[in-house]
Amino acid sequence: MFFRKMTAVALAALLLASLAGCGRDEGGGDAASEPVALIDSSEMFSGRDIESGFDESECTLITLSGDSVSVSGEGAKASGGTVTVSAAGDYLLTGTLKDGTIIVDADKSDKVRLILRNVNVSSSSGAAVNVRKADKVIITLARGSENFLSSAVDTDSDGSVDAAVYSKDDLTVNGEGSLTVSAASGHGIVSKDDLVISGGVYTITSGKKAIDANDSIRIAGGSFDIHSGTDALHTGNDEEGKGFIYIADGSFSVTAGTDAMDASGVIQIDNGTFSLVTGGGSSNASTGGKKGGWGRWGGKNGKEASSSAKGLKSDSAVVINGGAVNIDSSDDAIHSDAQVIVTGGTVSISSGDDGIHAGSALSISGGTVTVSRSYEGLEGMSIDISGGFVSVTASDDGMNAAGGSDQSSVSGRPGQNKFAAQEGVCISISGGSVMVNALGDGIDSNGDVEVSGGEVYVSGAADNGNAALDYNGSATVTGGTFIAAGMSGMAQNFGSGSTQGAMLVKVGSQPAGSEIRLMNDKGGTLASFLPEKAYDCVVISTPDVGEGGVYTLRTGASSTVVKMDSLLYGEGGMNGGPGGMRGGRRGG
Repeated sequence: MFFRKMTAVALAALLLASLAGCGRDEGGGDAASEPVALIDSSEMFSGRDIESGFDESECTLITLSGDSVSVSGEGAKASGGTVTVSAAGDYLLTGTLKDGTIIVDADKSDKVRLILRNVNVSSSSGAAVNVRKADKVIITLARGSENFLSSAVDTDSDGSVDAAVYSKDDLTVNGEGSLTVSAASGHGIVSKDDLVISGGVYTITSGKKAIDANDSIRIAGGSFDIHSGTDALHTGNDEEGKGFIYIADGSFSVTAGTDAMDASGVIQIDNGTFSLVTGGGSSNASTGGKKGGWGRWGGKNGKEASSSAKGLKSDSAVVINGGAVNIDSSDDAIHSDAQVIVTGGTVSISSGDDGIHAGSALSISGGTVTVSRSYEGLEGMSIDISGGFVSVTASDDGMNAAGGSDQSSVSGRPGQNKFAAQEGVCISISGGSVMVNALGDGIDSNGDVEVSGGEVYVSGAADNGNAALDYNGSATVTGGTFIAAGMSGMAQNFGSGSTQGAMLVKVGSQPAGSEIRLMNDKGGTLASFLPEKAYDCVVISTPDVGEGGVYTLRTGASSTVVKMDSLLYGEGGMNGGPGGMRGGRRGG
């Protein structure tokens, strides 16, 4: 199989693997980040998909001359403005066809190649290229050529052909030329089977989807400038092992009315550069207007968003192994009904809703993930960070681990979740560097929180209705550096399962930017942090904090001496954490 089948057993195994960070006892440290291959890249592209060279002497020549067509060679015939290719072989097309179509209607076992060398075909009644039947059709863009294919209608007369380039069978586009596709009211390029693109420069403008395939979209390389009325890239086959989008490389500039990429199967990105804008971007936030100008109630200017306008959306899994992915979305930037996995690359997000939403498990083991704007930054039933750099800015929770589905709430916010406390819900941080700046809870788990390594710095909300660290189950720290600044009203410390010292200290009102610095009894600095908002409470833990130690916590111009009579110091406020401690003694 081209695609490793995502059976229920396989999905369960992947989920268990991603949850492995919860409940483990090993120490911290960055995990070795290996690319995840839910799609077998070695079987994505054949030699014919990649090879774009041709021998003109072995081609049937098709010359387009305005309103007429001439054919020199076997396998094709012309009638008025219609060219019909009926046999396997290579066909070299040149010239302009003002109103016509190129039809491939061959045997089901035939492989047909259409070589475009400065071709311009417009159709007022259907597709410019219409593949009715073949085993596989390859469109090759001759080196240095500029080609144009356009359709003026959303469907043909019988309603079956709805794109400028339409194929009922496997379709490949390759070469070293350029192709401009225009479909003012329909789709750009459509394949009812597999669609492969392995090279070329593409400008696609479509009233509906720009690139649409039933079984898969596979892109080995190329440059894409896409403006689509609905999805830019879309697959829709729910059959097991199909409906995936795989991108090995390429450059993508996408402006989409709805989703930039929407797959019924896996989306896997191994490399490439991506600039994806959906639904008017994050300034047209689906979460609307009150909280920080882009908070939780309604849509922009009081309007509710009704269409999905996500960056990367999958019913199965989203995997990013490399590349530079930049997303500006009115809806979730990255959304999967199951898993999101990031092992490398650079991911930059500005979202009008969630930065990354995983229906089950979110795993980050490498790369750089920056969420500069979001409602909730990272969201999933489990969140596991074992490496890389993660920076999150959110108008509500920075990280939210909870069970639930992406359903509209009573406020009507698309993507808002009716999360309730559940067993098996966990945030695990074992490596990497994490920065959180949130107007709601900084790190919020309806289950457990486990910190065993890495560095974590949290600027929580400057109000007593939220906490920098918030959990319903247990919270343990066994390694790493953790500093969270917020307000004391809902503050929680780590709990009794911890093996590393942790303290919760109320420090009085401190303005934004007041440095937090923890020092040992010799004046040496153990950790420091500059919170981005006002705070009156600090939760802090480092490998150097232990039972029996005496430490000085400086916050702005003030300082507090902390004597660790036991491993945990300080208890929470109104809803303080289980197992909290007061002055080194176990709290009530």
